[in-house]
Amino acid sequence: MHVRTSFRWLAVTAAAGLAAATLASTPAHADDAKAPGDLVKTEPSAFHPLPGQPTHTKAWKIHYRSTTAKGEPNTVSGTVIVPQDGRPGPRPLITYAVGTVGVGDQCAPSAGFPRGTTLEANLIQQLTLRGWAVVVTDYEGLGTPGDHTYTVGRSAGHAVLDAARAAIRLPEAGLTKDSPVGIMGYSQGGQATSWAAELHGSYAPDLKVKGTATGGVPGDLPKVAAFNDGSYGAGLIFMAAIGQNAAFPELKLESYLNPLGTSLIGALRTSCVADGSALGAFKKISDVTTKNPLEQPDWRQRLRESQVGTRAPDAPVYLYHALADELIPYGVGKQVREDWCAKGARVEWHTIPVGEHVSGVITQSPLATQWLADRFADKPAPGNC
Repeated sequence: MHVRTSFRWLAVTAAAGLAAATLASTPAHADDAKAPGDLVKTEPSAFHPLPGQPTHTKAWKIHYRSTTAKGEPNTVSGTVIVPQDGRPGPRPLITYAVGTVGVGDQCAPSAGFPRGTTLEANLIQQLTLRGWAVVVTDYEGLGTPGDHTYTVGRSAGHAVLDAARAAIRLPEAGLTKDSPVGIMGYSQGGQATSWAAELHGSYAPDLKVKGTATGGVPGDLPKVAAFNDGSYGAGLIFMAAIGQNAAFPELKLESYLNPLGTSLIGALRTSCVADGSALGAFKKISDVTTKNPLEQPDWRQRLRESQVGTRAPDAPVYLYHALADELIPYGVGKQVREDWCAKGARVEWHTIPVGEHVSGVITQSPLATQWLADRFADKPAPGNC
């Protein structure tokens, strides 16, 4: 759930990115795409951390089959990135989940990679420089029809795992079913990757997952909402309401909104994180509703269904949280650690003593990346439960 303003040169567009964006897409035998992770459509793309920055990679935008929170089939988009380093044979694969980018389709990571405007692309480049392939999901409804199911844990976990399956099934990527897989993400991506770690054994046991590096995890959505109500992070609450309603239309979000709320939700549906955060900042739930949906049994039940920590990941976890996190309380992240440890998971927990939410992913990314490198090297995973 990043609240971050991009200082990149949004007005500058890389010629290579434009060229990639205009290439025709290629159906991947859509009629045969029946299983989670099957490719529906692929097209050449490009990966630029900054506008025009070369990366010596090839990239493909993909559409692939996944599963909604209700267990129904859907189609999700994403990007596969493979280093062009001459490495022979299969290489490790990271399935990467980004933090909050917004709810509008134009905010999807796959839309920004060719232009060099996707947040966290510089962190992703740390992975490709190690010779690892990376697949980045856009999540359900972000860049595909319908609203983005923002903060719906099961949907996000499915999208992360199925993105790895899709990358392995993309012939051009040079991966195999035996390619070692790492799972990585922070904030919204921390929720997504934590769910992926918990679901791996039951949903995608075919993936050779070596470990998960996850941080800033919004493991308890009601507590995160209460913490941000009326604060500068309040826009995240309203984006989450859109996401929950997208997954569960029977929640009938619109029936709770007053005129200000109707206007705000309408604007957020087409906004990226910087604009959306500004639009929602310092508003209270009571400012935009006729009654608080989060106090209703059906809403509370759906939020509980996205709780992290109800099952143990079956591979080691590197988990971290900033002590002074101003968006996702430290205690929420610490509770994930306690719940996983109590269930017998192998967890290496790190408190970030200095810094806040956004800086947490920046300072920890190199350490989390090295931790994943050790898992790919089959080194014993330390734990500090």
